[in-house]
Amino acid sequence: MPNAAVPRFRKMAQFCKYSLSNMESEHLIVSIDDDKDDIEMLKEAFRCLPHPFTIVEANDGKEGIETLRQLHAGGTPPCLIVLDINMPRMDGREAFNAIRQDPQLSQTPIVIFSTSNSPMDKLFFSHRNAAYFVKPINFQKLIQVAADFLGMCSHRKRES
Repeated sequence: MPNAAVPRFRKMAQFCKYSLSNMESEHLIVSIDDDKDDIEMLKEAFRCLPHPFTIVEANDGKEGIETLRQLHAGGTPPCLIVLDINMPRMDGREAFNAIRQDPQLSQTPIVIFSTSNSPMDKLFFSHRNAAYFVKPINFQKLIQVAADFLGMCSHRKRES
């Protein structure tokens, strides 16, 4: 998304019921995405929800796997991984497979959050039981997607 989109979303976020700084995190989410604007918009949507969160960012699959391993080693595994598909160095498919093959990381839920509306991409991830969200262009829809993501974190915490 173009850089001009972030200020537009920030202006819209001013109308959110909640505008939390979220310093004390209940939900730790790792976002693996090479598009900083998309990550910032997702953060703005999370800030509209009444739940504390922290998003740890990684720019590609390789950096994402390294980040996940560091978090696990430090005793703070994320409740959710939000994974883009089209990235440099290691794309979302490769990263997904590497995460699922790593015994330490394999149980962490992964959701795909991509601009790709490709039936082949959707099929690839549906065969691997991964939730698939196409990045919305509407801020209200993005808030709903963020709420769905936090719901996945809460569901995982109840299972633990």
